Amino acid sequence: MNSDFRKNQDRAPIAEALEAYSSERVVPFDVPGHKHGRGNPELTAFLGERTMTLDVNSMKPLDNLCHPVSVIKEAEELAAEAFGAKAAFFMVGGTTSAVQAMVFTVAARGDKIIVPRNVHRSVINAMVLCGAVPVYVDPGAHEELGIALGMQLSDIEAAIRDNPDAKAIFVNNPTYYGICSDLRGIVKLAHANGMQVVVDEAHGTHLSFSDRLPVSAMEAGADMASVSMHKSGGSLTQSAFLLVGSAKSSEGSGSDAKSTVTPDENRAPSIDPAYVRQIINLTQTTSGSYLFLSSLDLSRKRLALHGKELFDKVIDMAEYAREEINSIGGYYAIGSELVNGKEIYDFDKTKLVIHTLPVGLAGIEVYDLLRDEYDIQMEFGDFGNCLAYLSVGDRIRDVERLVGALSEIRRLFGKDPIISLPNNYIAPVVVLSPQEAFYADAEHIPFEKTVGRIAAESIMCYPPGIPVLAPGEKITEEVLEYLRYAQEKGCQITGAEDESLHTLKVVREKSGY
Repeated sequence: MNSDFRKNQDRAPIAEALEAYSSERVVPFDVPGHKHGRGNPELTAFLGERTMTLDVNSMKPLDNLCHPVSVIKEAEELAAEAFGAKAAFFMVGGTTSAVQAMVFTVAARGDKIIVPRNVHRSVINAMVLCGAVPVYVDPGAHEELGIALGMQLSDIEAAIRDNPDAKAIFVNNPTYYGICSDLRGIVKLAHANGMQVVVDEAHGTHLSFSDRLPVSAMEAGADMASVSMHKSGGSLTQSAFLLVGSAKSSEGSGSDAKSTVTPDENRAPSIDPAYVRQIINLTQTTSGSYLFLSSLDLSRKRLALHGKELFDKVIDMAEYAREEINSIGGYYAIGSELVNGKEIYDFDKTKLVIHTLPVGLAGIEVYDLLRDEYDIQMEFGDFGNCLAYLSVGDRIRDVERLVGALSEIRRLFGKDPIISLPNNYIAPVVVLSPQEAFYADAEHIPFEKTVGRIAAESIMCYPPGIPVLAPGEKITEEVLEYLRYAQEKGCQITGAEDESLHTLKVVREKSGY
């Protein structure tokens, strides 16, 4: 590690400024109204006096998130350096706000974005707001595991041929399940055709800090990336980074990305960080939480200085867990053996995805048993799999407890293997743009009578928050079957106005659609 880099990254400007502020005897005649916790003793007792003292408003020594000129600006520059970006922004509305800012930056009303259909709900919602039009690339599903895969270069080439006017390509990398696409190849292909690449790296904070993991968005030369620091980076929930402009070039590395598309002479236009700031300020709060900001600042410092050793331990822990779980019998903890250089171009080894169907239980059933009977909280369970999210705060003894519980669940609750379940990925039939459908004249009709109608709302199992149905898509019997099964297994289904799902909101037929 470069000595200058270490010297720079050893600082946490926002946290240091807060520390200095807390040592002063400032009389607060500003917001927040709890006045260092004095105005809300019960909350202070619950969260702690230190937390309430540091929950302050923007002021001269603490800078301003909307227009940073001092400590926040310094912290952003350090974050950009740590992640290999030209610019970084502190996001206090979660990675959802970062993803939406990416979409708003690269596309306006009517502009096309090439996206995989297994995007997070935040992408669809961003298109509802700005009027961008999705061009879906079918990621396909793994035949045995039922999970959506990565984007293949051949499919992206086809999408570019059919939509040469698309502004950008949106990539999930890695997916919730740890599946990675050929990101360098996608960047090279997109830039050769004048398109920008934006990456949802919500589940890949750690990729920037280990040479044992797949390439990060900035390493691959992407134009923007949203990084969910609170997921694997150790910051507080709801805090994230938005990265702009790779500090490295992807030229001459990775896939040849040979395209049958005739490239323009001009590469994709670079993204101006000043414009991104304007975009962020359209929707991000003007009262940024200094608890979130300082947690991002301190977490960046820790990862920059110690990330490699921290994530090497996480990788070793995940590999140990995979070996132990696979030795139980029945379960299959997936790993790098799935990598084929195509739709599974690489695999994030920190992800502990456990396929449960061979023990006769759906993933959501194992998820519930672990929580209800063994006090183990997994990240999520779907029809065929459950996910343990390993990161910097996990311990080997906790992994051993999980392995023991899984072994006991197989012994006590196991059944004959389940052969067939609905896939977690259903190819959509798109009729309208998300914005057109969301704002169209709509009506609620009985669930069973919706086949053939156009959805006017998003419906998803959460987590992972990937819509089963998005506004503008035709409702099929396959979709209804999936939702019935999800309800039967106790999945948390969100998005529908009618939470019971007795009715679905659809575009009114007389509206002309």
